[in-house]
Amino acid sequence: MSAGISVILCIVAGVLLLVGFLGTFVPVLPGAPLAWAGLLAAYFSDYTDISILCLIITAVIAVFVSIADNIFPVAMTKKFGGSKYATTGATIGLIIGFFTGPWGIILGPFFGALVGEWINKEGREGGVFKAAFGAFLGFLLGTGLKMITVLAFIWVFVISFFR
Repeated sequence: MSAGISVILCIVAGVLLLVGFLGTFVPVLPGAPLAWAGLLAAYFSDYTDISILCLIITAVIAVFVSIADNIFPVAMTKKFGGSKYATTGATIGLIIGFFTGPWGIILGPFFGALVGEWINKEGREGGVFKAAFGAFLGFLLGTGLKMITVLAFIWVFVISFFR
């Protein structure tokens, strides 16, 4: 393969890994699959040393993390007595919070879940804060798992590049 193509593949891999990292907290971007696509691009470059076994293992991990990320918020919301309104509110809160900075990204899901559950309960307080906390905890677990996974994918890329 020509050096120019290998360089382009490394650049594409790096961009996909960084966009994948953004996808760990931006709901519309599939973080782990994008980061894995970055590893796939790097696999075809002459400048990296990623094995097919590594690609298979990371693909399985990316699929698992993507599924778990969708299950955690719902499971934790239900465990804490919340409804789909709390989960939907947490997602809307994250989107709004994204435009208000780091604290908005952290607190937006909690307040979104709180408002969503408040709407569901028609203004009665019974378990609203508990449900909002469950939705927030599920969001943090999913986001944390995605971040750790994508950071590990980035680490694989960096290590393979400098071998």
